Amino acid sequence: MEQNLTEVVLHLVFQLAVILCAAKVGGEIAERFLKQPAVLGELVMGMLIGPFFLGQYIHLPHVGALFPPPVGHTPIAVSGELWAFAQVAVIILLFIAGLETDLGNFLRYGAKAFVIGLGGVIAPFFLGAWATSVFTEYGIMSPMALFMGSAMTATSVGITARVLSDIHKLGTPEGVSILAAAVIDDVLGLLVLAIVIAMAAGAAVDEAGLARPNDLGGLAAADETGHAAADGEQPGLDWGKLGWVALKAFGIWIGVTAAGIFSAKYIERLFSAFKSSGAKITLSLALCFLISAFVELFGLAMIIGAYSIGLGLSQTAMSKEIIKEMEGLYHALVPVFFVVMGMLVSFPAMREEVVFGIVLSLLAIASKVFGCGLPALGLGFNVRGATRIGLGMLPRGEVALIIAGMGLARGAIDTGLFGVVIMMTVVTTFLAPVLLVPAFRGGDGLKSS
Repeated sequence: MEQNLTEVVLHLVFQLAVILCAAKVGGEIAERFLKQPAVLGELVMGMLIGPFFLGQYIHLPHVGALFPPPVGHTPIAVSGELWAFAQVAVIILLFIAGLETDLGNFLRYGAKAFVIGLGGVIAPFFLGAWATSVFTEYGIMSPMALFMGSAMTATSVGITARVLSDIHKLGTPEGVSILAAAVIDDVLGLLVLAIVIAMAAGAAVDEAGLARPNDLGGLAAADETGHAAADGEQPGLDWGKLGWVALKAFGIWIGVTAAGIFSAKYIERLFSAFKSSGAKITLSLALCFLISAFVELFGLAMIIGAYSIGLGLSQTAMSKEIIKEMEGLYHALVPVFFVVMGMLVSFPAMREEVVFGIVLSLLAIASKVFGCGLPALGLGFNVRGATRIGLGMLPRGEVALIIAGMGLARGAIDTGLFGVVIMMTVVTTFLAPVLLVPAFRGGDGLKSS
């Protein structure tokens, strides 16, 4: 029976109450007793109270299980309402991360970040596809192997931004390079995924040149009716469309960032004209949500838009005022995202391919540490700084799960391979804060001139 609106809201409110309490308990344990960032405790609590563990056994009147197990194969194991709330929370996190980023350092290290981000996509993609061909019967160029490689390329900007913010390292050369490279990883990962989907199956392409999210394929040949190639036909990869997607993706990201930087003083002047209480934070959030939605319409993640507009406003005098006013909102909402991230961990799926999962996790670590760290060594960072950058690019987070979910929905990977991605995501996500915090202790990360 379909729930009415009151029951949906009641269920969500119960969930948020439990999530916030669990987040603070987990964060307290992590910080006080384990000497680790609070995000680690939040992730663990999400796993404990989530739909794959305790959440499915806690029943509430009128609404049923607190966190019911998902129906069918889906990487998003929570309700649409809770997932949407968590996405708003991570948008706020990346907006604040942008506000706290040193714009001068960002512009100074932007070109270096591109090279680092490129290394952080190429190495994981090929290692992921190769490992799949070794541990399964699929070839290295099969859709199965390519989807696994795509899942390896992702970097969770939200997790890294949270850790860097907690240890006050967002404005350092390494911190700026990590966030910029992670954003570039998202853009490049979009292009890699488009190629993989296109090679897996042909599908319609919409007028904007982006693959329709509800179709079975991506950037491939389609007939004039907009339907995929008939059964038995081998779809051709439309490199012109793919090039257009690449141009559009980078163009939108660079355009939004540049527009935010050059219009910041005018935005500040406009917002300062409002004298009512809380006007600046309200209008800033409205702008953040607007830009986030805009970039999503063009195929990029909303968090990229949030970070870009936050970066543009970081040069204004009001940025510190906004950060201070948003501090309470940050502590109340952002932990929800990380608890929900922990809820996505499926223990049954992880058991199916343990050996392959361990190997892929090790390759996931090595491919980011060396794939990003080695280019950083040649770009002015010393071994300490390069290690920090490699570790900062480590967590895969929700992006890898979503990519794997797309492969599962299309039949490109099975539940066993999906479980491998889950294991790889869990390992990299949990290791990142554990290793990143001590890595930032010590001296400077730049080579002495």
